[in-house]
Amino acid sequence: MRQLRPAELKAWLDDPDRLRPFLLDVREPWEYERCHIAGATSSPMSRIQSTFSQLDPDQEMVVICHHGVRSFHVARFLEHNGFEHVINLTGGVDAWAKEVDHQMPTY
Repeated sequence: MRQLRPAELKAWLDDPDRLRPFLLDVREPWEYERCHIAGATSSPMSRIQSTFSQLDPDQEMVVICHHGVRSFHVARFLEHNGFEHVINLTGGVDAWAKEVDHQMPTY
């Protein structure tokens, strides 16, 4: 599984010549409401087994959580279920707030 640091994801999202990845935020709804990366879709880890079939296995996908642990586990689960283009955001939204978006609330 590929890993991306927040600055690498930011550069990707800012590049008009690259197809934007699907951003899958696997935190709980209250966490997503507190802060999230613009364009991310909320799908809590606790529901991923029942909802992953609705995701496109051919689309590049960056999985996001608070620190990168839950997203790592979800990304591995997706890989084991045929998703080949899954990327984990190392450090999660906490690292995103510290390294990219200093206005983003942290918790």
